[in-house]
Amino acid sequence: MKSGSEEPVPLHEEFIYCCGAATHVLKCGPWKDLSKDESENLPRLLFMIIPGNPGLAGYYRTFIQALYCGLNQQYPVWVVSHAGHCKPPSGMEMIEDTDIKELEDVFGLNGQVEHKLNFLKKNVSKDIKLVLIAHSIGCYITLEMMKRASELQVLRSVLLFPTIERMAQSPQGKLMTPLLCKLRYALYMPVYLLSFLPEGVKASLVRFALRGMKTCDESSITTSINLFSVDCIANILYMASQEMMKVVERDSTTIKQNLKKLIFYYGTGDSWCPQHYYDEIKMDFPDGDIRLCEKGLRHAFVLDASKEMAAMITDWLQDDLTKL
Repeated sequence: MKSGSEEPVPLHEEFIYCCGAATHVLKCGPWKDLSKDESENLPRLLFMIIPGNPGLAGYYRTFIQALYCGLNQQYPVWVVSHAGHCKPPSGMEMIEDTDIKELEDVFGLNGQVEHKLNFLKKNVSKDIKLVLIAHSIGCYITLEMMKRASELQVLRSVLLFPTIERMAQSPQGKLMTPLLCKLRYALYMPVYLLSFLPEGVKASLVRFALRGMKTCDESSITTSINLFSVDCIANILYMASQEMMKVVERDSTTIKQNLKKLIFYYGTGDSWCPQHYYDEIKMDFPDGDIRLCEKGLRHAFVLDASKEMAAMITDWLQDDLTKL
C-alpha cells in the first residue's frame, strides 16, 4: 500500500446513544451510513477500531486518518468509543433518558462487548466484511465478539498489545489492581476539583504529564481533557477494575477457531502483557501470525506512533485486500 497524502481527509464525528449509553464515533471517509442493505454505494469492507482503556475515540483520530490514507482512501475506517468513556456534548446526558433499559451494566466489561455488537447490528449492514483492529483490552473484547457472534463477516482481526490474559498478574496489573479494586473512589474527589479548572490550564497539565515524550500527538492532548470529567473517570476505572478480575485465562479455544483470521502484535517492554506472554502464545500456536515489536513502540502507541502503526498494518493486510 502507498502511504496516503498529507491533505486533510474526510472525518465525520457523532455522539450517539448505543445500549442507552453515550458513545463517541469517528468515521474516516465519505461513508456515514452503512446500515442500508440495498444501497449500491456501500463499501465491501469496514475497518473498525476497538479501543483500549481509556476508550476515548479521540485518541485514535490520527491513527484512523493515517490508516484511511494508507488504504488509498478505498475503505471507511471507524472508531467507536467505549460506552460512557466520552464526555457528551452540551444537552446530552451520559445515560439516555428512557424507561427502556437496553443493557444491564453497560459500563462493565461484558457490557462493552455487547455495546460493540449492538453498534454493528444497528449501524453496519450484515453484508459488509469487517477488519477489526483492537488495542489492549479491545483485543479481549474483539475475541469475545468473534466468540459470541460467529455470523460476523470478519476478514481479519489485528490485536495490538493484547491484554487477553492474566492482567492482574502482569507487572502493571500488580501495581494497579489494589488501586482500581479498592481505592478507585478516592480518585473521584481530586478529579471533581480539577474539573473546575479552565480548559487552558487542563491542557497545560496534560502537556506536563506527557512531557517525557519526544513527540506527542496533539489530538491526544485535547482528548485527555475528557479525563477531568468525574463521570468519564468513574466509568473508565470501573471497567478497569473488572478487567483485573475477569481477564484471567487466555481464551485459547476462540483463538484456535479463528487463528487464520488473527494477527497478534506484542511489545518487547510492555508491562501490561510482558514478553513471556508472547513466548507462551507463540509456543501454543506455532502456526499463528504472532509478531513481536522490533520498533520499541509503547503500549499506548496512539500517543506518539499512530502513523507508524497504521503503515505497518496496511503492509500486513496487502494480500488480504488484493483478494477482495
